[in-house]
Amino acid sequence: MSHVLVTGSVANDFIMGFPGDFREHILPDKIEVLSVSFLVDSLRREPGGCAANIGFNLALLGERPRVMATVGADWAPDRARLEAFGVDCSLVHSMAEEHTASFFVSTDQGNRQIASFYIGAMGGATDLSLHDLSAADRAEIGSVIIAPNAPEAMDKLVRECIALKLPYVYDPSQQIVRLDGDALRAGIEGCRLLIANEYEAELIRDKTGMGEADLRDTVETLIITHGEQGSIIVHDGVSHAVPVVPADVEADPTGVGDAYRAGVLVGLQHDIPWPVAGRVGALCATYCLESLGTQNHAFDAASFLERYAAHFGPAPAALADLLVRRNA
Repeated sequence: MSHVLVTGSVANDFIMGFPGDFREHILPDKIEVLSVSFLVDSLRREPGGCAANIGFNLALLGERPRVMATVGADWAPDRARLEAFGVDCSLVHSMAEEHTASFFVSTDQGNRQIASFYIGAMGGATDLSLHDLSAADRAEIGSVIIAPNAPEAMDKLVRECIALKLPYVYDPSQQIVRLDGDALRAGIEGCRLLIANEYEAELIRDKTGMGEADLRDTVETLIITHGEQGSIIVHDGVSHAVPVVPADVEADPTGVGDAYRAGVLVGLQHDIPWPVAGRVGALCATYCLESLGTQNHAFDAASFLERYAAHFGPAPAALADLLVRRNA
């Protein structure tokens, strides 16, 4: 049975809440001398990182993903937790003298975020290689997702996926600012699926000269997410609009994009039609939005399918059979 190989960051998330509006404290005409400080009124430490978040959500959806990443010795409790959910962490390498990468994010009352990321053990991800996997292990990979990671590691993974003929999803996201135009173009031109939000798509255009029309012509499938406006999936020139699922409560937007990606990956892994795969991603994202932290939400196949039907109509039999079977 094939699986998704998830590469990217594994991190400690330090999530802070700002009881106001960032926009009121940033002066556009003084941006060149920007110096601001925000007094936050809440702080939580949560397990996170793009690879861990995607792996967690894939496991909730019944998959058995493998995560390949680097962590510090402090990550042992989080490893045990992910493995208990069904995530294979055998390819996660622990670096005894490093701290696990850390993500520091402040969220205001409008769900706007200001974040910083400490690389920590993630800097060692460059030493990991797909060539170190056995031929049998590589044969079991249905797809690889190259999520935000140390930039050099992302470049290396692109080259290795192409050399080993492993289909990959390219998700440069937060690392677009650290990747140069040539690296981004190489990742895009070789991928099976490119995912970006609308702002990231503009950054890609600025760095590569590739606008959305160019991206559509280059990749087999392009997904552009638009926050509250949903997402657009373009496959073989056909565009599909995917709406969001209204949240019962908007608790924390951190990790919502990773949850969406997990739903899309399930669709890709099992050849589910893109409009359905996008809706699976949208619903998974809403579950995440309704929970504090990126890995604290939960659902089973029955409740997921019930909520899917409430918003999108009855789930196709193929999706229902898949979720029930994989969660059995």
